[in-house]
Formats: sequence, C-alpha cells, structure tokens
Amino acid sequence: MALYGGFQPQNGQGGSMNNKLNTDERRHIGRVKELPCSVCGQEGPSDAHHIKQHRQFTVVALCKSCHQGSFMGIHGQKRAWIIAKMDELDALNQTLTNLFGKD
Repeated sequence: MALYGGFQPQNGQGGSMNNKLNTDERRHIGRVKELPCSVCGQEGPSDAHHIKQHRQFTVVALCKSCHQGSFMGIHGQKRAWIIAKMDELDALNQTLTNLFGKD
C-alpha cells in the first residue's frame, strides 16, 4: 500500500536502517527542506531534523536556530521550543500539515 503521495517506508518502520537513502526517502527529505521552520515559521530552506535516526519519514523542518542553535535549538537549550510550547511530535505534525496541507 503506497502512502503519502506514492512513497512507502521499506520495512514498515519508517525507512531503511542503513544510511543509503532510496528515491522516496530522498524526495521526502528534499520536500521537507523546502518548508518553513515548523517551530518559528522562518521561511525555508530548512534543515531536516530526524526525530529518530534512520527513520527518514519522521523528519521535521527546522531553521538553523531552532535546530542547531546553542540557545534556541533542539540540540541546545531548546528555548524556541519552550516559547512555542512544542515538542518534536508537535513539530512533526506542523511539518506534515505544511507538506500536505490542511483538510
């Protein structure tokens, strides 16, 4: 069964467990990187933050500050996340809403 516009995770767990991306994984990540930041809304291009490593379909669109910033970022003090009252699942939901649109 094809998901999300024609691509499907290979092993039913969100993608392959190796670092070699297939065509569908590359396409999905490329589309996510074009989106605005799912936390602060800054226009893209964005980084694709993996909620869980090697799960290519659970990536979140984040600007550099919300991703890697030592003060604001998820890999730092997470201040932007605290201000926005968001966690990674909230950001994934926003990424998917931005990617696939609202009902």
